[in-house]
Amino acid sequence: MTLRVAAAQDVSVPGDVATNVATAVQHVGEAAERGARVVVLPELFLTGYDPHVWTHDEALSLDDERLDPLRDAARTHDLVVVTSAAVRRALDETTLSSIVVGPEGELTAPYDKQHLAGPEVGFFTAGDHGATIVVDGWDLGLGICYDGCFPEHAASAAAAGATAYLCPAAYYVGSEHRRDVYYAARALDNGIYVVLSGLTGRCGDEEFNGGSAVYDPEGRPVGDPGRLGIEPGLVVADLDPAEIDRVRVLNPVGADRHASLGPRHRLLLG
Repeated sequence: MTLRVAAAQDVSVPGDVATNVATAVQHVGEAAERGARVVVLPELFLTGYDPHVWTHDEALSLDDERLDPLRDAARTHDLVVVTSAAVRRALDETTLSSIVVGPEGELTAPYDKQHLAGPEVGFFTAGDHGATIVVDGWDLGLGICYDGCFPEHAASAAAAGATAYLCPAAYYVGSEHRRDVYYAARALDNGIYVVLSGLTGRCGDEEFNGGSAVYDPEGRPVGDPGRLGIEPGLVVADLDPAEIDRVRVLNPVGADRHASLGPRHRLLLG
């Protein structure tokens, strides 16, 4: 059974949760009109990718009433929303997390970013586990931005049965080449689909480059309209289990991966 997904990108307003939720709801509605069952939005979209607003008090709790319109949209359209926010976990702990809203409006934060980068390191607590959500029989592994730069992160998800890898992200202008290589490679490495949702426009002091895409198991952008540039919008694509099976026969890298490559011998020559 195919699964239709949408990768959305837009501008996030630092610290303005209500506005960002309203933007997310608009994308959810458009994705639903195009038949999507899962919608992915960018990294820290709900709270903003801006260190100036990263305070423990500004981080979201999962019962925050400002998230109710997103719950209502998921329930109304019978779909799953995957986005990201700063989440208040304890009295002195904040995580950079995936926010997942189910089709009955249930809201969870099942995954905390494990590979923190740049200014995130001084504020957020890194996650200590991987996570997968299951939608209509599809195992969807979760990552956030820098996680997807590490081959073993997606490989761990695939080894646990994931056939797609969902990555909210926020890449600065100037990093387009690396962004495009990383996520295409994670798809090709494992014979899985990768759904990348990129923040775009200015957020705080930085400009972000979008680039949202859905990559097929051979690492090619698929769907309509293909990989986005910097404009807000949606990429919608169908994930096909038959294509995963075909590619894994053609290119069985995941199955042929060794658990260990053994010790390394060092030979000195001159």
